[in-house]
Amino acid sequence: MIELREVKKFYGARCALDIPALTIARGERLALIGPNGSGKSTLLRLLAGTIRPDGGAILLDGLSRGEIGYLPQKPYGFDLSVQKNVELALSGERDAKTRAREALARVGLLHMASARGSRLSGGETQRMALARVIAKRRTLLLLDEPTASADIRAIDHMERALADYLEQTGCTLVFSSHAPAQALRLSTRVVALDTGTISEQGETERVLRAPQSEPTRLFLRHWNL
Repeated sequence: MIELREVKKFYGARCALDIPALTIARGERLALIGPNGSGKSTLLRLLAGTIRPDGGAILLDGLSRGEIGYLPQKPYGFDLSVQKNVELALSGERDAKTRAREALARVGLLHMASARGSRLSGGETQRMALARVIAKRRTLLLLDEPTASADIRAIDHMERALADYLEQTGCTLVFSSHAPAQALRLSTRVVALDTGTISEQGETERVLRAPQSEPTRLFLRHWNL
């Protein structure tokens, strides 16, 4: 179980995140929703360890960095082939090439294995980065708007690849999304954030179809679920 206790994060004088308590069970599929600036990316970065909290504690249940897969909102493509970009996650493993190609096939990008990773479109870079994350068995996946730059067909590939990976590994998933319909498809629980605080949390279907807090209702009112 992952646990946050009295976690605070400041950017200058602005409090970007203030979470008194949050627990995430092993194997849970948790979606973070909320408007821009609500704290979703900050929370994911804190869990990934790329930034540190200014107060409180984050308990990762003994997870090592190698067990955590983190996909930032704007992933980077190195000036290597797409396949080599994915193989970076499998350094030193004998079957790296095979597993990299399998991961690319899952996200529908195997036909671009020899293309340069630094020359892909935004959506293609996200697909390559997701392949890099799921090429290796993880205990925790942290995905920040993983399909934000992808078209409908690519989103379908990525969501199916992710669903299959979760089924095979049983890993914990925490992801942010501006699309509540995606949260319905991929998550079992939702945490709604607003100005750095949790405005509501609960079972996905209940929160998205019958939100109780005013900030959550305001965020969801333009979506036809």
